[in-house]
Amino acid sequence: MTAELLLEIDSVHAGYGRVDVLHDICITLKQGEFISIVGPNGAGKTTLFKTISGLVTPSAGSIKYKGNDLLSVEASRRAYLGLSHVPEGRQVFPALTVLENLEMGAFARNNNQEFSASLEKIYTWFPILKDRQAQTAGTLSGGEQQMLAIGRGLAALPEVLMLDEPSMGLAPAIADEIFERLIEIHQTEGLSILLVEQRVAEALHFADRAYVLEAGKIILSGNPEKLRNNDRIRQAYLGM
Repeated sequence: MTAELLLEIDSVHAGYGRVDVLHDICITLKQGEFISIVGPNGAGKTTLFKTISGLVTPSAGSIKYKGNDLLSVEASRRAYLGLSHVPEGRQVFPALTVLENLEMGAFARNNNQEFSASLEKIYTWFPILKDRQAQTAGTLSGGEQQMLAIGRGLAALPEVLMLDEPSMGLAPAIADEIFERLIEIHQTEGLSILLVEQRVAEALHFADRAYVLEAGKIILSGNPEKLRNNDRIRQAYLGM
C-alpha cells in the first residue's frame, strides 16, 4: 500500500519584500516519513518553514497539503489541518506554566479527553515536563524549554510535525536526548516529521530521505546513505 502524499512543495520561490530567499524549491513528504533538510546558516531553511506555516507568502509556486491548496488557507488555520510548527529558538510562553504552554498547543485540535491522553504521552516522552508542570516556562533550562516546545507541538495531535533547529544552543548530550525522543515518537506514533537541522550527521542518520539546501536552492536530495557518501557533503558537513 502506497503511503499518502501529505505535503507537496512545487517550484516555490519566496522571501521578504521583493527579494526571494528560496528559489524553485521542490519537496515532498509522505505519511509516516522522516524528512531532514540540512544546510548552513542563511540557506533559507527557516524561511521555508515560515512559508509552509503561512508567515511568508511565496512569489511563485504551489504548496499542497493532502492534495489541497495550502496557500489558500490562512496561517492561523493551518494548525487545524494537522500541521504543527516548532519554531527556531523554542519561543515558549515564558510567563505561563509548563502545563499552560501544553494547553496552548492543544487549543487547535483537542478536546479534553484527547488532551488528557496526549498529555500522558508527552509526560512519558519528557518526564521532566511532568516534574516541572507547575513551573513557569521562563525559568526552565534551554533543554527543558526545547522539550516543552516539542511537547506543545505534539499536544496539537499533528499529522506533520515541523521542527526548526531543535538542537540549537543545546549541549550535545541534551541534543542527543532530544533526537532519541524524536525517533521514538516517530517510530511509535508513525508521525510524519519534517526536520530542519544544522547537525547534519544526526539529521541524515535518522531520516528516511533528506534534502540539502544552500543559498536558497536544493542542491542535493535522496536517501541518507547516498548523501553521506557524497564527497561534497562529506567535506562540507561531515568533516571528512
